Amino acid sequence: MPFLKRPDGEIYYETFGRGFPILLFAPGGLRSRLEMWHHPAGGPRRTWCDWTDVLAGQYSVVAMDQRNAGQSRTTIEADHGWHTYANDHLALMDHLGHRQFHTLGGCIGGSFCLKLCEMAPDRVTAAVLQNPIGLHPEHPEYFPESHDGWIKEKRAERPELNEAKMRAFGHNMWDSGFAFCVDRDFAKRCTVPTMLLPGTDIPHPAATSAELAALLPGVEVLKDWRGPEFMDQQRDRVMAFLARHTPAQ
Repeated sequence: MPFLKRPDGEIYYETFGRGFPILLFAPGGLRSRLEMWHHPAGGPRRTWCDWTDVLAGQYSVVAMDQRNAGQSRTTIEADHGWHTYANDHLALMDHLGHRQFHTLGGCIGGSFCLKLCEMAPDRVTAAVLQNPIGLHPEHPEYFPESHDGWIKEKRAERPELNEAKMRAFGHNMWDSGFAFCVDRDFAKRCTVPTMLLPGTDIPHPAATSAELAALLPGVEVLKDWRGPEFMDQQRDRVMAFLARHTPAQ
């Protein structure tokens, strides 16, 4: 199985198709893992495209389990945060030989995309933010409380993990508000072309998506995208956006 070795552990990933590279960040919060893209066998279909399949006809698709999710396992330190994930992402693309790449993220993946746009704007050629997370103005407790549940889950699996470090990591992830990973000033000066598929619920607030739509320069917004009746439109509009920003080979 393909694993990327990191200084503090290993990251599981899979690749699909061929062409210009695109790095996918699956939904699931801190449990973000590549299987979340796939429609469950025998169960209800996801409300989003399986981008590992849809994009593979034209792109070299890279999907991954984030650190400490799925088959990826690393340490959890008090100074870890969004930059730690971004360093994993850049290391993976370096490992695969991809200097520039598109990125697409669902849920927490939208924040992973924005952090890469901030840290490596010369490498990210386009970013699709699908159902991005953010601080809900009426439910600011949602992510801190969810983090408490994640700590209990992880320590049940790995009792050796240090709870104080895990709580410090949580503060680094969730204390800054807005989209958590970057501030509004960065959103206003983001140079990477972006497309937004807005969120509508507590973890994916409409308010955060509305601010991103107002702040990101030239952002393309697809308002109606969720559900089977919009699946074709979701696919076609995202594919067209990515095609427009794919560098000539």
